[in-house]
Amino acid sequence: MNIKIAGRSIGLACSPFVIAEMSGNHNQSLERAFEIVEAAADAGAHAIKLQTYTADTMTLDVRGGNFEINDTDSLWAGKNLHDLYQKAYTPWEWHAPIFEHARKFGLICFSSPFDETAVDFLCDLDVPAFKIASFENNHLPLIRKAASTGKPLIISTGMASLADLERAVTTAREAGCRDLILLKCTSTYPASPENTNILTIPHLRDLFGVQVGLSDHTMGVGVAVASIALGATVIEKHFTLSRSDGGVDSAFSMEPLELKSLVQETSRAWQSLGSVTYGSTSAEQKSLLFRRSIYAVKDINVGERFSSENLSIIRPGDGAPPYFYDSLIGKTAQRNYKGGTPLELDFLS
Repeated sequence: MNIKIAGRSIGLACSPFVIAEMSGNHNQSLERAFEIVEAAADAGAHAIKLQTYTADTMTLDVRGGNFEINDTDSLWAGKNLHDLYQKAYTPWEWHAPIFEHARKFGLICFSSPFDETAVDFLCDLDVPAFKIASFENNHLPLIRKAASTGKPLIISTGMASLADLERAVTTAREAGCRDLILLKCTSTYPASPENTNILTIPHLRDLFGVQVGLSDHTMGVGVAVASIALGATVIEKHFTLSRSDGGVDSAFSMEPLELKSLVQETSRAWQSLGSVTYGSTSAEQKSLLFRRSIYAVKDINVGERFSSENLSIIRPGDGAPPYFYDSLIGKTAQRNYKGGTPLELDFLS
């Protein structure tokens, strides 16, 4: 069954719904945020997504310990959590103008709330859907609050065990969510293809009876395109104007030409799925003439035996099918054949 977000149908019968995630790539410039919206629209994305939080709703302004990112492999190594979120957040007063700018360019605009106050704020802006980020998929009060609005809910699965997901899905449904989408997600930045495990997509769909997409942190479009063949109906990618401009998420974000390629190639992948079918399609009918068939390659007289010397399987395909060839060898011709003419089934008695 299709799900509709702001009038746009999402489902297996529709081309993939592509979401450009702005995150903090606006670099604290509203003008740049507008430019990101315009670039996403120009690339053919269907939606632009924001994140709605403040540093104080995310964490405490505390120094030391695990309030510092000590993982040397992290893009944000050495950063204090509160400082990082203060740098990355989208000012709440920007949301309304960004939403309006997106509508002007034909984009659906929605957001990820990170606490219950953000849900209320976004409802006041008539947001068409909510996305629960992977780091929040264990925040059941947040899921309950977002689900209780009755709006479509998208949940990223990063780091969640099956038990975690069962709790999240059950919470959403019990709170009134009827339109639920799960996004397979690997919460590393960037993610590697070999750590993405997109074979989980059909398993999630069958297990929870929901639509499933991909929140993709890998570089390039290959993983996203492959996910379409497994039934992904939504693709979410972080998006920036240029990685060289810097920004909290720029290192694993797509640039405009890459996003355009993502939209085109995922659509082509979806178009190619079709249905289970064998035999020639209507588009292949003209090509049938260029298959092989049985031809007389020398003049053959009535009563003469067919042999590999006077028969051959060649193109074009307007003669007897090749599977008759073995049974014809050694039989006598019932009529004359001129070299270069096809053997016709009507005369092979």
